[in-house]
Amino acid sequence: MRFKPLADHLLAKPLESEEKTEAGIIIPDTAKERPQKAKIIEVGNEVKDIKKNDTVLFAKYSGTEVKMGGEDYIILKEEDVLGIFED
Repeated sequence: MRFKPLADHLLAKPLESEEKTEAGIIIPDTAKERPQKAKIIEVGNEVKDIKKNDTVLFAKYSGTEVKMGGEDYIILKEEDVLGIFED
C-alpha cells in the first residue's frame, strides 16, 4: 500500500537516536526521547523546499505518529521542519 500526503504534509521515517550516552551509559527504551531526525519518504504536492530522501530535523513535539505495515512513520507539515541535513 502506498501513502501520498496531501498539500504541505510530509511522510517521514524517524531515525532512531543513540542507545548510549557519550560516557557509555546505555539508555533504556523508557527513558529515550522521541527522535527529531527523519528521512522523508513522500511529499505532498504543495511542498516546495523538501524532497524525497532528504534527512530533516523537525520540531520536538510536532507531527502525528502512525504505524503502517508494521513500521513507524510520522506525518509532518512543511512548517514543522527546522532544517535539512546536507552530506
